[in-house]
Amino acid sequence: MAPSDFSKADIPSIVEKLTLEEAIDLIAGVGFWHTHGVERLGIPAVKVSDGPNGVRGNFFFMGTPAKCLPSATALGATWDTELINEVGAKLLAPEAKLRSASVLLAPTCNIQRNQSFESFSEDPYLSGLIAAAYVAGVQSKGIGTAIKHFATNDKENDRFAYDSIVSPRALREIYMMPFMLAEKFAKPWSYMTAYNRVNGTHLSENPLILKDVLRKEWGSDAMIMSDWFGVYSVAESINAGLDLEMPGTNKWRTWDKTFRSIGSRKTTARIVKERATKVLEFVQKCTQGAPDVLDGDGKERTLESEEDIALMRKVAAESIVLLKNDTGILPLKPTELKKVAILGGNAKAIPSYFVSPYDGIVNALGKDVQITFAEGARSFKTQPLLDYELVTENGERGWTGTWYRNGPDGLTAVGEPVKTQVIDETNSFISVDKPKELGDSSHFTLHLRGKLKPRPADTKFEFGLTVAGRANVSYSSLLTTWTRQRRGEAFFSSGTQEETGIVELKAGFAHDVHVHFVNVRGPADGDEDEQLMDSNPGVRLGGSPVVDADDDLAHAVQLAKEADVAIVVVGLNSDWESEGYDRTTLGLAGRTDELVAKVAAGELRRLSSSLSLCGSSITMPWADSVPSVVHSWYLGNSTGDAIADVLLGNVNPSGKLSLTFPKRLEDVPSYGHFHSEHGKVLYSEDLFVGYKHYHNIKIEPQWAFGHGLSYTSFEYSDLSVSKPKVLATDSGKDLSVTNTGAVSGTETVQLTQVPLALKAFKKVKDLQPGEARNVELPLDKYAVSYWEDRISAWTIDRGEYGVFVGSSSDNLPLKAALVLDKRDAFEWNGL
Repeated sequence: MAPSDFSKADIPSIVEKLTLEEAIDLIAGVGFWHTHGVERLGIPAVKVSDGPNGVRGNFFFMGTPAKCLPSATALGATWDTELINEVGAKLLAPEAKLRSASVLLAPTCNIQRNQSFESFSEDPYLSGLIAAAYVAGVQSKGIGTAIKHFATNDKENDRFAYDSIVSPRALREIYMMPFMLAEKFAKPWSYMTAYNRVNGTHLSENPLILKDVLRKEWGSDAMIMSDWFGVYSVAESINAGLDLEMPGTNKWRTWDKTFRSIGSRKTTARIVKERATKVLEFVQKCTQGAPDVLDGDGKERTLESEEDIALMRKVAAESIVLLKNDTGILPLKPTELKKVAILGGNAKAIPSYFVSPYDGIVNALGKDVQITFAEGARSFKTQPLLDYELVTENGERGWTGTWYRNGPDGLTAVGEPVKTQVIDETNSFISVDKPKELGDSSHFTLHLRGKLKPRPADTKFEFGLTVAGRANVSYSSLLTTWTRQRRGEAFFSSGTQEETGIVELKAGFAHDVHVHFVNVRGPADGDEDEQLMDSNPGVRLGGSPVVDADDDLAHAVQLAKEADVAIVVVGLNSDWESEGYDRTTLGLAGRTDELVAKVAAGELRRLSSSLSLCGSSITMPWADSVPSVVHSWYLGNSTGDAIADVLLGNVNPSGKLSLTFPKRLEDVPSYGHFHSEHGKVLYSEDLFVGYKHYHNIKIEPQWAFGHGLSYTSFEYSDLSVSKPKVLATDSGKDLSVTNTGAVSGTETVQLTQVPLALKAFKKVKDLQPGEARNVELPLDKYAVSYWEDRISAWTIDRGEYGVFVGSSSDNLPLKAALVLDKRDAFEWNGL
């Protein structure tokens, strides 16, 4: 019987045949990435895989190479639902199939309350429509999605425990609205609950959110799963409507615990079977959607076509935002340039990108333009990885890993090595992916040996070691975490802070590097527990030449003076933006701001352009000093090529900011009440999230939500408003957009209402010079409804609604009114 035969199964009949033990098995995962199968009844196990800007596959450690797409904030910045749908259908769904995965754990559509790269936007309407397009595209090809994290998962620190205190209206209109729109327009096959509490109750145990809203009010038939290790009870989560606990590792819903919960009448066998039924319905959707995945060999593969590369390059380029171009320095014209200086710590970023910004720009400028480079200011917090600096004895990239079982003390290797392999990464989150050859040995040793590529001159070199476990680096006695550690945020807060040490490298010599790692934590001040790292061991080794910061900065400024154009590539990286911890500043690292300011000073101002690479907003104290600013997010594999396309004008930029860039941290809406106080996070800004806050209290941001320039210009005119007889149908907003510049361009028309809130948008593509195009923006009941918590219903009141249309939240030249009379007013629930 093929696994896909379950597509024809009669679910009620299967449920009736389930034993209680089998039903309990079904409502929790197996291992890290699979649901539970029941061979006796032909129920297959389904594999899920993590997202959202790609498909990871089974392994954190030595995983199958995968496509890396732009970050969620970048996808949001396209403001292009058609393109995101295409990305889902043509890139993400096929990539999931290559990983033998039936479900992609994505998209993430939480609200940008703190600046985070993982969510689409600070606006619920934009977030919801982009999420719906993503879900619809992926599911159109038979791959399921798990939209996440439902809901108010808006920070990382203390993420398992903090309590989001949010008003009922803000909860509905801001934080649940993206999920509501995705349900209305795309119907995700599954939802993933958030780790945290909302108004006192964990989301995985929250019947109001899971049963009353999602199931009853929205009518969703989706399966509801937990985030990984986001279940904190047995009966409470089962009764609340959480269908599936993930992962199966260290789970709550064991046979013993669940059976005892039934025996004590905390829950019932009937409710357990209700949860199992939703899991079975979900499994059946997967067998119906992509039977080839279930019937395949389960192996993970990598495949990339020319069409894939072109689409990744397109979506990356269309997300790039031209923030400023005062002197028309952009687009660059290679025929008019002799020398270009590329500066900044992010220019040669590897290995996250297949094409770095430096390589993309150099390749596009061609051989006739001389390129100079200097870092100028370093952008890392932990030492850069050595993935491309280490080789094995045989000259292969990486180092050799030798694995041993440990003896009774848990720390000492015994016997012969059980496995030897080449490891091509120096940031190894081993997680649960330890070699099978270790058998049932829970404690292990890993020796990592490689040779550092020879240096052209004698060099002082600084190593940095971070572990979830304990380790020594043979090169320097400073690099040890064996007997005493400092707890840190690495490896999902299981790791140490980085320990560093400086050594002398002799020119022309390949120095040996050896790391001795054991998966048992060392003691730390205030935490003497030498805990076994059973599901999250990891080791990271980085390093870089020691440089004089003043000399490096002066060298970069000198190169800028000698060049026709200086491109300063600045930004953040995973040191500053990552899952597991919150950003503590909006500033750039180290002396980066000083670098930009000095390059842009005096006569240099006319020839400098700043290019920022980060997942969310940053402060730019130098913004008024530079003539051109381009924001390019994290763009994935096509980073360098997409950047070059925009800088040289092969692509006319059309991206619009998906979140506001403030002038200072203190201007952020959640400032002062973002962090947890005794476990509670007060959402004091209420409805005034993102741009609504800046507009309400009249604070001018650095760059407004929706802002984004083009190499051409546009004129808005002739706004008219029509109202249908019954508001339950769409009303219309018509206007004209004209390209008043000299080149073809694309503009995103944005419609807001008072109080300022985005209600409609449309990307008007490829307007030719002089072309005028009529644009229709349909509005539905969502546009004029608000949540009336006194009656627990959406409400439309009669009155005059101001309508504003323009190119960004701070540039709305057209104004009209939508007047609703008594006959238009009504209350509603559902979708």
